[in-house]
Amino acid sequence: MKGYAPTLLALALAFSSMESMAAADLVLLNGKVFTAEPSQPMAQAMAVADGKVLKVGSDAEIRALADASTQVIDLAGKRLMPGLVDSHSHAIFGGLELASANMADEQVELAELEKRLRAWRDDGSARHGDVLNVAGMSSTYWSQAEGLGQIFNRGEWADVPVVFSGSDHHTGWANQAMLKRAGIDARLVASLPEAERGTIGLGKDGKPNGFTVDAGWDRIAAALPAASAEELLRAGEAAVKFNNSQGITAWMDPAANAAPGEPVFALKPTEKTVGVLPVYKALAEKGELNAHVAALLVANPKSTPADLETLDKVRQQFQGVPNLSLPGIKVFADGVLEYPAQSAALIDPYTNSHKQGELLIDPKHFGELVSAADARGWLVHIHAIGDRAVRESLNGIEQARKDRQSGIAHSITHLQLVNPKEFARFKPLDVTASMQLLWASGDDYTLDMVKPYVSAFAFRYQYPAHSLLQQGASIAGASDWPVSTPNPWQAIYQAVTREGPKGVLNADERIDRQTMFQAYTLNAARAIGLDKQIGSLAPGKQADFIILDRDVFSVDDKALAETRVLETWFAGREVFSAAL
Repeated sequence: MKGYAPTLLALALAFSSMESMAAADLVLLNGKVFTAEPSQPMAQAMAVADGKVLKVGSDAEIRALADASTQVIDLAGKRLMPGLVDSHSHAIFGGLELASANMADEQVELAELEKRLRAWRDDGSARHGDVLNVAGMSSTYWSQAEGLGQIFNRGEWADVPVVFSGSDHHTGWANQAMLKRAGIDARLVASLPEAERGTIGLGKDGKPNGFTVDAGWDRIAAALPAASAEELLRAGEAAVKFNNSQGITAWMDPAANAAPGEPVFALKPTEKTVGVLPVYKALAEKGELNAHVAALLVANPKSTPADLETLDKVRQQFQGVPNLSLPGIKVFADGVLEYPAQSAALIDPYTNSHKQGELLIDPKHFGELVSAADARGWLVHIHAIGDRAVRESLNGIEQARKDRQSGIAHSITHLQLVNPKEFARFKPLDVTASMQLLWASGDDYTLDMVKPYVSAFAFRYQYPAHSLLQQGASIAGASDWPVSTPNPWQAIYQAVTREGPKGVLNADERIDRQTMFQAYTLNAARAIGLDKQIGSLAPGKQADFIILDRDVFSVDDKALAETRVLETWFAGREVFSAAL
């Protein structure tokens, strides 16, 4: 009998396993399932139980798990894939902008802009208290600061605070009425440290002309009327629904301890600096947080390891909220690249100003901060646009890796310019490249506001996705909503083609669509610290998935950009249907 015991035990375990797998709540058959799991990337069907993936496999395998109580869906050959993950999205801010006046990066003559502001004033969409604010302004307007002033500092606008907010959320323009409210005048500029003076644009008369960037923009934003708790909650509800409609079931909010109007670029957080975290908590309590949110806390670029204790006190206030995690911190290493802002930190100076931009972190001590966060088990997510900022960010992460091999997925986001010497550093340092590849386009931004002002060598490596991938870097999909649309299909199309209205932005940096599908699933899930729970369709992971209107693996590039999500499911529940 002893010889039969192992066999009997194995049979018993097998029957037990089959019995447990026979309780599928939902089976989806006759489809094209992309799992994002390297060991089994494609399947025909999937079974779900208790909100988790039970099994993926053939129709026959999955049909065997259904009983009379199981919901059965015939996919009729449609493509099913994991819920998409956005590794950088300011979703609550995006929700606010959905209902507000927004130029959506469109460029029109100033007379037409005035006409639109008048209409938005009258219908209320530009009104924020007594301030008129239009979001989504293209940076092309900032070189017209004087022209904006000639219109919006006179006549019907003379006594009305008017603000045009840049789509990049780093820049903006305000009329004199708003500058006065924000306390911005020539005397203030003269009193600022030299590095900060450049964040406030000056006219030929030496007085502020309305343009601001980074810390200067913080002063304008802080003077805007604060959104109410009710407005923020409505924005949160809209953000979740809109993301779900795009097939997004998880995102990293990289500045969750900052609320609209707070000085995010020079934030000095306290334990009361909770930003939009109460919004996510309220959504969860209402059962409406149908997405995983990995909320990061912004740390001041000059923070010391001791300052992390304050951020931990914020983290402790929001532990245990369903679908909300707080996996780490976000740090700004620099600003933005486009003229006239030029606050991104470069290795070679800008050709017009002969300056190198502003490096916000202290290279001598940044590694200490990254290592201290790493020691706490926190991931560090770094905003770095210029090539010098990227280099110093990698140096900081390198210090943490020398101190310990934690396996924590630190990441650098934006990566607009990367020096080739850095390409091979990402893989050994295990740094995820969180890239907004929707921006990899031959357009006004890259060709008119960047190319003339940086070295030809640096420009060649703008958004260098292929170069990074070739050296083994892991790329995670990201939108930076509301800087740009959260629509991942447009970003995937752009990464594949790099075509824009003014041509192709370095065709050598194109990458294939399957790489991008992985970037928006398992890679992004790891970037937000949740790859053990989501990001692929594997047994035991949460059943977050989407059903598409076309096979995104086989359609042409243009059709790929036009992909529509038919259904989005979160934890085995349908949370969006295009049919409704």
